[in-house]
Amino acid sequence: MEDKKFNSSGIELKTFYDKNDLKEEPELGKPGEYPFVRGVYSTMYRGKLWTMRQYAGFGTAEETNERFKYLLKNGQTGLSVAFDLPTQLGLDSDDPLSCGEVGKVGVAISTVDDMMVLFDGIPLDQVSTSMTINASSMIILAMYIIVAKKQGVSMDKLSGTIQNDILKEYTARGNYIFPPEPSMRLTADIFEFCSKNLPKWNTISISGYHIREAGSTAVQELAFTFADAIAYVEYALKKGLDVDSFAPRLSFFFNAHNNFFEEIAKFRAARRIWAKIMKEKFKAKNPKSMMLRFHTQTAGSMLTAQQPMNNIVRVALQALSAVLGGTQSLHTNSYDEALALPTEESVRIALRTQQIIGFETGVCDVADPLGGSYYIETLTNEIEKLVWEYLEKIEKMGGAVKCVESGYFKNEIHNSSYKFQKEVESGEKVIVGLNRFQIEEEIKSNLMKIDESVELRRKEFLKEFRKNRDNEKVKSILEKISQVCDTDENLFPYVIEAVENRATMGEIINVMKTKWGLFDND
Repeated sequence: MEDKKFNSSGIELKTFYDKNDLKEEPELGKPGEYPFVRGVYSTMYRGKLWTMRQYAGFGTAEETNERFKYLLKNGQTGLSVAFDLPTQLGLDSDDPLSCGEVGKVGVAISTVDDMMVLFDGIPLDQVSTSMTINASSMIILAMYIIVAKKQGVSMDKLSGTIQNDILKEYTARGNYIFPPEPSMRLTADIFEFCSKNLPKWNTISISGYHIREAGSTAVQELAFTFADAIAYVEYALKKGLDVDSFAPRLSFFFNAHNNFFEEIAKFRAARRIWAKIMKEKFKAKNPKSMMLRFHTQTAGSMLTAQQPMNNIVRVALQALSAVLGGTQSLHTNSYDEALALPTEESVRIALRTQQIIGFETGVCDVADPLGGSYYIETLTNEIEKLVWEYLEKIEKMGGAVKCVESGYFKNEIHNSSYKFQKEVESGEKVIVGLNRFQIEEEIKSNLMKIDESVELRRKEFLKEFRKNRDNEKVKSILEKISQVCDTDENLFPYVIEAVENRATMGEIINVMKTKWGLFDND
């Protein structure tokens, strides 16, 4: 009697698949055509590879600028900014709550001057920039717009993505500031402003990545992400926006995990689900509104501190699943990230991994090369069916915001995470080098560390910065923001004005905190 096999989503796997497993002809279409299962573009990577966008940011803006230039020199085709924890939480580097965290997990940005240094020598009309920032995303994007203005680049020339996905913060990541309602207002204000002024900008990157990193299954990753996406669209429609005015600039962010074929099927199913949601639920007319465009990052939670060089192999296979699944951009994790911030050497290997897949393997010669596989098509259908079941349940519970407030998403993820951990501890789930095939080893000594003086230098900088600006002007614009918080007027133009007049991140956020309070998700 053979042991039963299941994938991460609990789908039982047969020994082999044939035409009898496809109960009916799969709804595929051609690449570039509805429902986009086979890819959002007709030629996919034959004309142009995905954007190779390595996530980078640490310490000061000067240090991160050097890393950006290093990556661009080595063939990276788009920038991706990691911000430190204080910046993500809307705190200036000299705030008492920032103590010990400045520059540790990303670059410290408190002012428009920091942003100018971050992009010094990088023409913003020639590079696409992704910024992983959520609760404070409006302020970061405002700073980016002002830096571009100083370079002589108008808003309509800017291309890139702001993550701006606050709902998943309540569920999986924890970097929220305000309660859901005002947070959704900020997100919708960005949709509205960018639809009129930044036509090339992706106004949100709705993230399943962090949901998966928190321990969800592949099906939960899609279901909870799409539930969040539905909530964002509904909120924007309530603001009076036309669906086709903002939907083409919605983008997604998914995880490339360890189960190779499950991940490929997940990406393909995701495109069909989103196309149906936009066409059938929201009555979108523009085909671009129905296209699911997504960035992928390899699974940070699957990196092991034990035998870290094994992570190079893990990352290569995860990245390959993302490419075969049709991603639009990709970040490959560095092999030493389970130990510390990545070194230049490990970042280069991660980037070379993408380049080898793109230029040496031949997988980019044909769009959706695994399309029609009995196994892939059956798995794609199974994943889609389970996601729709979740979405129906979530709708009956009142939608994503209600599920966030009740803790439903969080509990579902915790249960899946606990199950996975038990399987690892029992040895049922094998992690090479962790619970099988272990060796005696020493931890590398040349790990990257952030100099403790970064925080002191940041405090001195901010002291001088505040001294050398027009503080009366800053006070006046902050009072204006306070007033607009009580109205339905779009806040973005006022935030841009505040940033341009050298108000700090923390000062703007503090005004909003006074109006809206903080959210307690315990």
